[in-house]
Parts: sequence; C-alpha cells; structure tokens
Amino acid sequence: MQAQTHLRLIKLLHTLIWVFFNIIIFYLVYAVLVNKIDKWVWISIACIVGEGLVLLIFKSICPVTLMARKYSDSTKANFDIYLPEWLAKYNKEIYTTIVVFAIGVLIYRLL
Repeated sequence: MQAQTHLRLIKLLHTLIWVFFNIIIFYLVYAVLVNKIDKWVWISIACIVGEGLVLLIFKSICPVTLMARKYSDSTKANFDIYLPEWLAKYNKEIYTTIVVFAIGVLIYRLL
C-alpha cells in the first residue's frame, strides 16, 4: 500500500475516534445540564479519563498522530486528521474546557 493510502486510512481512523469522543463529551454535557446522571455519564467520564491517561503516557501526543508521522513530514496541525487546521491545533484546549465545565456541573448536581 502506498504512503498516501496509509495516511488517508490513519486520518480516517483518527477522525472517527475524534467523532466518538465528541459524542461522549457532548452526551456528558447534555446529561449534566438536564440532570440525567446515569451509568452513561460514568462510562463517558471513564472513557475521557482513559484518553487522558493515553495522552499522559504519550507526552500529550496522540498515538495515532505518531502512526501518521511515519507517512508525512507535514508541520500542519491537521496532517493526521480530517479537521480544519484551527480546530486540530486547539483541539485539546477546546475539549478540556468543555469537559471541565461538564465536570463542574456534575459536581454541582451531586452536591
């Protein structure tokens, strides 16, 4: 398989993982806002914590990005994912803020 094909498949995989985590994060936000604290909230939090641990282990670099790096020397933030460059660049900051907000609301709801 050619390098371009590998890179496209990795970008597709990375984008699908990103969509999965968007679903989880936005479910978490929805659930805490409407006070529907159920098992899916805790599963969502577990997935988010798991992703955080992976990023911690890999020094804040997604392992999928490391796979894509084998097939590209691009310096663009979105070389490894089908997202606009600005979103790929600030992805961690944006979603960390959203998760912190959701966890804050969750703590408020639980107290």
